[in-house]
Amino acid sequence: MNQEVTNYLLAYENMKIIQRKDMFNFSLDTVLLANFCSINKNVEKIIDFGTNNAAIPLLLSTRTKTNIVGVEIQEEAVDLARKNVALNNLENQITIVNQDIKEYVKNNRRVKLVVCNPPFFKLGEKSHLNDNEYLQIARHEIAITLEEIIASASFILDHGGKFAMVYRPDRLIETINLLQKYDLEPKRLRFVYPKQGREANTFLIEAIKKGKIGLRIEAPLYSHNEDGSYSDEVMKYFGVDKDV
Repeated sequence: MNQEVTNYLLAYENMKIIQRKDMFNFSLDTVLLANFCSINKNVEKIIDFGTNNAAIPLLLSTRTKTNIVGVEIQEEAVDLARKNVALNNLENQITIVNQDIKEYVKNNRRVKLVVCNPPFFKLGEKSHLNDNEYLQIARHEIAITLEEIIASASFILDHGGKFAMVYRPDRLIETINLLQKYDLEPKRLRFVYPKQGREANTFLIEAIKKGKIGLRIEAPLYSHNEDGSYSDEVMKYFGVDKDV
């Protein structure tokens, strides 16, 4: 029997999330992406590619009242996502669609913001865990590749629309090349380090559809202090203000 566990979604008051131990659970990458992407008054709808249990839409709902659509191919993840939306009474803001991203974009156009925490591993590349079927699709490029994600984002975005994602540093050059191939000009890049003195283990990037050339490298983000505790910046993303 698959066990569902209900947790508070970080420190956000009254926000909860149901997760299954055998499926992908939200991580620091999820939190960082939800806080990194730019949301302005022109954004009437946000699309989250590969939403899984809807952690990113839930977090985005703390930043904006605009409509959010989570697209997810795995039926059981969709069921969990819809439970999470209902659990937090966000049915009027968040919609979960059970569809292949590549098919979804064919009938949806002129969006201003797409976000994605894509599978980190190429097909055949080993991750650090023995993956079950749910985790394999979430972690590996089985259902969709990085190029297909970026091509889909470009297809659905309006001129000037933005695409934000979180990814591995060893695939940065590949990511930038693919973004430019599909008319998405990288505009913001931020490296995430586990702590000072260590190599970056993640990057956040935002690109604009048909944007002008000009990339801004933002200040580094250190996720942990020397003692292993989360940094002040990350704690704020978690909904905790240490100054209070």
